[in-house]
Order: sequence, then structure tokens, then C-alpha cells
Amino acid sequence: MAAAATATAAAAGPVFWRRLLGLLPGRPGLAALLGRLSDRLGRNRDRRRRRPPWLLLAPLLSPAVPHVTSPPCCLCPEGVHRFQWIRNLVPEFGVSSSHVRVLSSPAEFFELMKVDCLESTLEKSLQTKFPSDLRVSILLDFTRGSRGRKNSRTMLLPLLQRFPEQVRVSLFHTPNLRGLLRLLIPERFNETIGLQHIKVYLFDNSVVLSGANLSDSYFTNRQDRYVFLQDCPEIADFFTELVDAVGDVSLQLQGDDTVQVVEGMVHPYKGDRAAYCKAANKRVMDVINSARTRQQMLHAQTFHSNSLLTQEDAAAAGDQRPAPDTWIYPLIQMKPFEIQIDEIVTETLLTEAERGAKVYLTTGYFNLTQAYMDLVLGTRAEYQILLASPEVNGFFGAKGVAGAIPAAYVHIERQFYSEVCSLGQQERVQLQEYWRRGWTFHAKGLWLYLAGSSLPCLTLIGSPNFGYRSVHRDLEAQIAIVTESRALQQQLHQEQAQLYLRSGAVSSATFEQPSRQVKLWVKMVTPLIKNFF
Repeated sequence: MAAAATATAAAAGPVFWRRLLGLLPGRPGLAALLGRLSDRLGRNRDRRRRRPPWLLLAPLLSPAVPHVTSPPCCLCPEGVHRFQWIRNLVPEFGVSSSHVRVLSSPAEFFELMKVDCLESTLEKSLQTKFPSDLRVSILLDFTRGSRGRKNSRTMLLPLLQRFPEQVRVSLFHTPNLRGLLRLLIPERFNETIGLQHIKVYLFDNSVVLSGANLSDSYFTNRQDRYVFLQDCPEIADFFTELVDAVGDVSLQLQGDDTVQVVEGMVHPYKGDRAAYCKAANKRVMDVINSARTRQQMLHAQTFHSNSLLTQEDAAAAGDQRPAPDTWIYPLIQMKPFEIQIDEIVTETLLTEAERGAKVYLTTGYFNLTQAYMDLVLGTRAEYQILLASPEVNGFFGAKGVAGAIPAAYVHIERQFYSEVCSLGQQERVQLQEYWRRGWTFHAKGLWLYLAGSSLPCLTLIGSPNFGYRSVHRDLEAQIAIVTESRALQQQLHQEQAQLYLRSGAVSSATFEQPSRQVKLWVKMVTPLIKNFF
């Protein structure tokens, strides 16, 4: 009886705070924050009793993570419009769902990305009688793009040499890889300090957001997620400006395979780190804030026009655009520059997911941050978490130390599953492992189903993996798609269902399989290195 009473009191804590603060109009963000804190009180007390003392040293191995205060939520508490608070942080783009297409396979991704040879297109532009405005801008990571004798830099050099006025290749170099550290870390592992991880592909007025790279496996047998935003000029302009901004704070590849800093910019690893990060923050935030201001003005003009004109009047005036039923929010995470919009939005979404809601969360590399883990374990929504089985992990079968990375993920998975079981949350939080012979798994994101709904109204799709690197080390971008279109909701539901269809439920028996036996040295090393992969 005492244990039951304690559990009831702990569960009632968040409800009490929310009911109390619900009496204060205009303060839902505060309710979310205090609700989350009260959720953690009992949980943290139990966790301290169970956790081995040596694990308490792990936080000392990484810098402290500052607390993130959630923004005010729920401007409109009903339907998809409950998410309009996101536009307080980023620009909101209203589009028709007919412009949004969800892809489901590498083959579809390849067919979409298959365009005429870039070199021949540039050649044709030089042959025109009038100056061409064709421009090609490529943003890569310096460490990944420079690895090995044959790499992205060497592949792009002929293009850059032949079309120097039309082609720009920018190589982002993290400011955290510098000095002695830069000299000592082997080339194969230097990307663990931080990299440019954004996957966005722009063609005129259309945008593809994904977690997929452009190497062969992503077009054949490496499962990811992809969304095509067709003829969305405002969104294309935003991401073009974002790529240009990151390009401006990156090293510029020259025709002789050297790199230079943009004139007036601080060098990312030779210059003052604080000055570089401050300049980079300003350059990127200027893009976000100016786009947000533009969209706010557009919303105000549209609202004013709609109050004066009927739909018939608008049609007669030549405005044939359908009313938006879908809203796109770009979420940027660049913690080295103190930009943490994606982290704030993701934490708030997990916090605000009510009882009866369902969250389908997937990541190819299951290594949730402590904050995300606490929210999954301490909030009220149901969770189905899809992750890679060891055999479809991208590092499976790799040589050397990298070959042990799948086992490290198994160890992290088992620790999380044990935590779920110890809290009695097996029904509410369930793990699924993706498996497909001859394939690897790289999909990431989430789908949110509101309570009582059989279709998702929101998805997050892009590059973040919900892990420490995505939140603290790398440059990331994804979009939140919020829609009231049933057709688009069905597309998103079908995408989710197809991924989960190839998965199996995780149970205690899963970790008894021979392939899930983790060597002692991997268990000992994992807490020390989990923040780097």
C-alpha cells in the first residue's frame, strides 16, 4: 500500500502543477516547465538509488549542459494550430499539402535527385548569348570532405577549376578541432569533435530535406527518410540563405586544392574561437530572424487582405494560390554557435505530448541525450522507438575500433531498456529494432499522433539523431511539418508504418541472443566515448 501511495503521489505531481498553473492565463510554457521538473523529482530519486557509483563520474567527462527554458506553447489549444508557438522562434511557411511529397525508399530518392550532368548544364550556360545566372553552391564538412586521397574535394576540383565564377565549394571546419587536438586525432576520427551534418538539396524553388548523403548506398540499400517540397520559393530562399551563411563562415576551396577564409571572417581553427563563434552566430541568426520578420509581415498582410476580400474577390484579382493547410518550420541546431532552436522545440514537443498521444521516434544511432531520455521516461505520451539492430548499423563489420560501435549501441540500448523496466513503463515506452537483410538503417525523426487520432499531424524530418553529437557538436537542420491535410497525414502515416513493419519488438530475451553479447571492455569504454558518436 505504501509503495502504491508513493507512486500515486509522484504521478499526481505534474497533474497538480498543470491544474494550478492552468488557472493563470497565458502561462502554458511555465506549466510545461514546472510539470517537467515535478516529473523528474521522484524519478531522479529512484535512479540515484539504482545507479552504480562509478557511473556518477561520467558527467565529469563532458561540459555541463545549460538548462533550456521552453517557450510559451499552445497559442490555440485545439488541432494542429497548437503548434503555432514555434513561429516565435523561426519563420513559419504556410503551403498547400499538394506541394509536399513524402518519399519512402532509396530508389525514389535516386529518381528524384537524378538530374542532367551538372558539368554539361554549366557548359550549356556558358554557350548562351546572355550572361547566365546559374550558380552552384556546395557546402560540405572539411574533415569528411578531405578524408583519404580520393575524396569530395578531389571530385569537385575539376568543376571548380572549369567554372570558377559559377561554382562555390565551402568546407565547414568546427572551431572545436584546433591546436594540439587537431594534430593528435587521427583523420578517421577527427569528425567526432564536430561536423557539418545538414542534408538539404536545393533546385530552383524546390527543396529536398533528408538525413541521407549522396553516396552510393543512400541510393540503393541504406534506408533513410526524405521529403520533397516542390515549388516552395520562400522555403527555398530560406535554405539558400542558410547555406550561404554557413558557407561564409567556412573555408573556401580554391582551384589549386588550397582553402581560404572569406575576407573579413575569423579563421575557424587558427583565429580566436570566441570571436569566430560570435560572428558565426550573428551571420546565421540574421538569416533566421530576417526570414521570420518577412513571414510575419506576410501573415499580417494576408490576414488584413482576407478580412477585406472574399475568396471570390481574391480569385477575380488573380490570386489562384490555395489556402495553406500545412505549415513548415525550419529547426536549426548549431550549439558551437549557441544556436539551439531544434533542441528547444524537440524538448517542448516531448514535454507537451499529452496522455493518449503517441510518439513514433526513430534514429539509426540510439544514443539519446539525458534530457530527451528523461522526457521520454517521465511524460505521459506513449512511445514507439525504432532503432537499428546491430546487423543494420552502418558500422557493422567495420575494421578496428569502429567495428565495436554496434556493440556499444547495444549496451546503451540495454541500459535504456532496463531503465524502462525498472520504472514499470514497458507498456508506455516500447523499443523496436529495424532489420532487413543486406541493408543498413539511417532513418531519424518523429511522428506525433494526437490523443484519439489514428493519423499524425506533425513530423520532424532532417539530419538530427537526438544524440549528444546532434545536440552539442554538429551543425544540424530539420523541419517540423504540421498539417491538417488528411492526404498528407496519410502519407506520413504510411511512411511510418512501412519503416516499423520491418522491425521486431525488443524484450529481455533480445539481449540474450549471441549477437547481443557485449564485451567487458566495450561496456567500460562506452560511458567515456558515448558523447562522440
